[in-house]
Amino acid sequence: MQLPRDVLVGHGVIEDVGYVCRDLKLTGNALIVTGNTTWGIAGKKVCDELQSTGSNAETVRTCRTTMEEVEKVIERALETEANFLLGVGSGRSIDLAKLASTKLDLPFISIPTAASHDGIASSHASIVNNGKNTSIKAKAPIAVIADTEIISAAPFNFLAAGCGDIISNYTAVLDWELASRLLNEYYGEYAAALARMAARVIIESADSIKPEHEISARLVVKALVSNGVAMSIAGSSRPASGSEHMFSHSLDRIVPKPALHGEQCGVGTIMMMYLHGGNWQEIKEALKKIGAPTNAEELGIEDKYIVEALLHAHKIRPERYTILGKGLTSSAAEKVARITKVIN
Repeated sequence: MQLPRDVLVGHGVIEDVGYVCRDLKLTGNALIVTGNTTWGIAGKKVCDELQSTGSNAETVRTCRTTMEEVEKVIERALETEANFLLGVGSGRSIDLAKLASTKLDLPFISIPTAASHDGIASSHASIVNNGKNTSIKAKAPIAVIADTEIISAAPFNFLAAGCGDIISNYTAVLDWELASRLLNEYYGEYAAALARMAARVIIESADSIKPEHEISARLVVKALVSNGVAMSIAGSSRPASGSEHMFSHSLDRIVPKPALHGEQCGVGTIMMMYLHGGNWQEIKEALKKIGAPTNAEELGIEDKYIVEALLHAHKIRPERYTILGKGLTSSAAEKVARITKVIN
């Protein structure tokens, strides 16, 4: 199991990055992986804090989550003789730092500026490779520094998307149980229970998750970290990624302008819970309370793409058995989308 050693969640904790590095015996040259926007939000602050505590901090700015960008980070790390990396940003910067550090065999610290998905603490990176979004096994961060002041100031749809990603644990675990019963796949009770607990906390707190509210940001971040820990314990993304994630990745491939990953996963969870015969209405109601999308219109996606994504979702990860089995028929796909009112 690879788990973060230090996890800091709270107001102003970004100022403790130097302390965390000293605590973890991370010295020498640091490479900050960030984006143009997130540099101003948090990247410069991290750079200043590191330099004030004696580390030489260099920066590489990225714009896409692709293997080409990973190579760009690796080249910059070699050029600056980096001893450790820091991913400062939302999903993109953290995933790039995560995969580059794995290839370089260097430690990395995750510093999220938004709580939009569970990659902030997991041992998997989502990367576009040869035009396809793929999940790649990587190192878990050695530390997570989540400043709730910064995260609560991010657009609220990012936090709502993070909630959708956490709630999707319900159907991911059901898919995992199904694969265990039908194919004798390994099933980890502890990892599954941790993933379910994170989803339950978000559902029970749906009424209190509000914009620009640091307590909301803290709650969601802690649940996202729990997701990452569950995946590390399981040794795979099974506790937090099932048929609903396959649906989301299927949408990514066919929709001209996809919604946020967590938003799509939340809508996928509604439909997959229906297929499992579970309480899909509870999932939908919780997402509504939070302010996350619950249908195609709210995702900004045409109805036809929902049905098409359902038809092809089982092909995304054919080695991973889910409730989708070998695929839905056209009539079944349309039926589940209409009954759950995901499409009109």
